[in-house]
Amino acid sequence: MEQIEYFISGGFGGVCTVLVGHPLDTIKIRLQTMPPPQHGQPPLYTGTFDCFKKTLFNEGPLGLYKGISAPLAAVSPIFALSFFGFGTGKRFFSEPGRQLSYPQLFASGGFAGLLTSIVMTPGERIKSLLQIQTTGPKVYNGSIDCARKLFKEGGIKSVYRGFGVTILRDIPAGGAYFMTYEGIKDYVTRDTGRPPTFLETVFAGASAGVTHWLVGMPPDVVKTRIQTAPTGKYPNGIRDVVRDLLIMEGPVAFYTGLTPVMLRAIPANVACFVGFEQCERMLAAIKRWWGIS
Repeated sequence: MEQIEYFISGGFGGVCTVLVGHPLDTIKIRLQTMPPPQHGQPPLYTGTFDCFKKTLFNEGPLGLYKGISAPLAAVSPIFALSFFGFGTGKRFFSEPGRQLSYPQLFASGGFAGLLTSIVMTPGERIKSLLQIQTTGPKVYNGSIDCARKLFKEGGIKSVYRGFGVTILRDIPAGGAYFMTYEGIKDYVTRDTGRPPTFLETVFAGASAGVTHWLVGMPPDVVKTRIQTAPTGKYPNGIRDVVRDLLIMEGPVAFYTGLTPVMLRAIPANVACFVGFEQCERMLAAIKRWWGIS
């Protein structure tokens, strides 16, 4: 029953995350895929707020929600699978009669990240391609059209482009994410045994989101470049992208888009964990009402 509760509550938390965080995710993708400026020319976007302003001016508020259908359709199973994987990992790595240590929590979160990579890769590939479409001619008319054209272009391999680097992002980032949340929640409730308060959940969720992206940002930049590049641009995959980033833009390029990510991480992950905790409490009330132990 615990695994089922993690699955349902995680799915609800995921929907909350996307609705709150997608606009800043669009900004992040556009900054990460912005072409280097020509000599003597200004960059397409001078930063997060410039990108936000230009998107609103050129495309209206809905421009910030481009590509949302793909993550929204996939986010419930993704987050449900993530929290289910974490719950399963906790059972697998736990020792009878002992509380999980931080390394065990990290391993449990890493297992959740491994599971979600399988589902997330196609959705993020489609989402990213739609998000970088601005005011010019459209290559893709929505998520379904994008998925159909990608499959026609290169089969399942094209749809799953970037799968390897998504795993490299999600295992350590997932471990850091859940370890931070559970660690803070355990710390603030250790002496009382009560559920966390709303403000404690807000703090733990915000901290988890920040930690996740501090760990996961460099592979996320590489993933975005791979998933949005023309076919054949990076024949050696991750190695070519890392080399180009280091040579052309320097090490700081691995944190391109960090500002919108951090601006998004706090409210989006607060929404996720608040949604998760509230759904979990609602399920507990339903269990009590039905007499399920």
